[in-house]
Amino acid sequence: MKNRKVIAYSFIVALGGLLFGLDTAVISGAEKSIQQLFQLTDWWHGFTVAIALIGTVFGALMAGWPSEKFGRKKALIAIAILYGFSALGCALAPNWITLVIARFLGGLGIGASSVIGPMYIAEIAPAKIRGRLVALFQFNVVTGILLAFLSNYFLAGAGDQAWRWMLGVVAIPSFVFLALLFLIPDSPRWLVKHGHKEVAKKVLELCGRENAAAEIAEIEDSLKLHSLTPAESLFSRKYSRPIIYAVLLAAFNQLSGINAIMYYAPRIFEMTGLAANASLLQSVMIGATNLVFTIIAMFIIDRFGRRTLLIVGSFGLILFLALVARAFYLNDFDGSSVMWYLVGYIAFFAFSQGAVIWVFISEIFPNTVRSKGQTLGSFTHWFGAAAISWTFPAAANNPAIGGGNAFMFFSVMMFLHLLFAWKIIPETKGKSLEEIQKSLGIQ
Repeated sequence: MKNRKVIAYSFIVALGGLLFGLDTAVISGAEKSIQQLFQLTDWWHGFTVAIALIGTVFGALMAGWPSEKFGRKKALIAIAILYGFSALGCALAPNWITLVIARFLGGLGIGASSVIGPMYIAEIAPAKIRGRLVALFQFNVVTGILLAFLSNYFLAGAGDQAWRWMLGVVAIPSFVFLALLFLIPDSPRWLVKHGHKEVAKKVLELCGRENAAAEIAEIEDSLKLHSLTPAESLFSRKYSRPIIYAVLLAAFNQLSGINAIMYYAPRIFEMTGLAANASLLQSVMIGATNLVFTIIAMFIIDRFGRRTLLIVGSFGLILFLALVARAFYLNDFDGSSVMWYLVGYIAFFAFSQGAVIWVFISEIFPNTVRSKGQTLGSFTHWFGAAAISWTFPAAANNPAIGGGNAFMFFSVMMFLHLLFAWKIIPETKGKSLEEIQKSLGIQ
C-alpha cells in the first residue's frame, strides 16, 4: 500500500487529538467534586472548568510561530510534554491555585495541538485521502472523549480522591505520544519553505508519492506566487474569504453548545433528575455516539464533501437542540427523553461540524500563511469554547435564563449555521491545497 507511511505518520500526529479529547472531557467527572472540595461559587466553578479552555486560546495564538520557526515536529514534541506535566500537576495539586495552573498548561497544549496537528496532516497527505486523514485527528478527539467518560465512570468509586485519578490518567498516553513523535519526519511543505528541498523530496517519496519532484515544484511555485511582502500579513484583503470561512465555521462550532454538553453532561443529566452514577453512564453513551458517527463521517467526507455534511448536520442540530429546550421549558423529564435528544444531537454534530472543522480550516489557507490561518481558526474556536464553558453553569442555574433558554439559543445559532453552510461556504474535496487557493481567487 503506497500510502502506508503517510497513514502511519498521520495516525501518530492524530494521537494529539486523543489527548485533546481526554484532557477536555475528563473534567466532566471531576468538576462536581472539585467544586465541593474547594467550595467554589458557580462563577469560580465555571472558571475552574474553563481555565483549560482559556489556555487553549493562548496555545492556539502562540502555536503558529514555533511551528514555522522550528518545524511542526518539534512543536508537537513540546505539546506532548505540556500534556504530560499538566496531567501530573492536576493529579498531585495540593490546592486550587496549583490545579488551575496545571489545567491552564494542559490547555496551552490542546490549543497548540488543534493548530499544528491538522496542519501537519494536511501538508503531508495526498489530496485524494486528505479529508479522511485530517479527520483522523477529530476521530481521536472523540475517542479520547469516550475514554474520558469511561474512565470517569469506572473511577467514580475510588473515594474522595477519585477526581485526582480522573485527571492524572492523561499522563500515560501523553508520554506514549511523546515517544512516538520521534518516528515522524517534518512536513514537506515546511521543509520546502525553509530551503530543505531535497529532504522534502525524500519525505514525499517515503510517503509513496510517485512524482515527488513535480509536487515539490508545485509547492515552490505556490510559495513564489504568494510570498508575503514585508508590509503584508494574513489580514490583507486577498485572504478575506478564507478568513471569513474559518472564523465563522469555528464560531458556529462553539455556538452549537458542544462544549457545554461535553463538559457538563453529567450535570445536565442530574438537572433532569438522574442520580450521579446514572448520569456518568449516560455520558458514556454520548461519548460512544460521538465516536460512531465520527467514523461514519470519516468514510464519506471525501466522497460527499465538507459542505454537504455541514448542511445535513445542521437540520439535526436545530431539531434536537429545540427538543432539549422544550423539555426544560415544560419540565418534561419523564423517562430518558433528554438523553435520547442529546444522543441525536451528538450524532449530527459528530457527522458534520465535528468531522469537518479541522479538515476545512487546514485546507483553505495558502502555504505562505497556513500556520497563521490555522491559528486564527483555532483561536476563534477556543475563545468561544472558553466563554460558553465558563458561563454555562451560571446561565443554566439562573432562573431568568435556565436550561430551556440556553438550549434554544444554541438551536437558533444552528439555523444561522445552516444558512452559512448552504449559501456561503465552498467545497474543497478532491483538490490539492494549491488548487484550493486558486479556486478561492487567491492569486
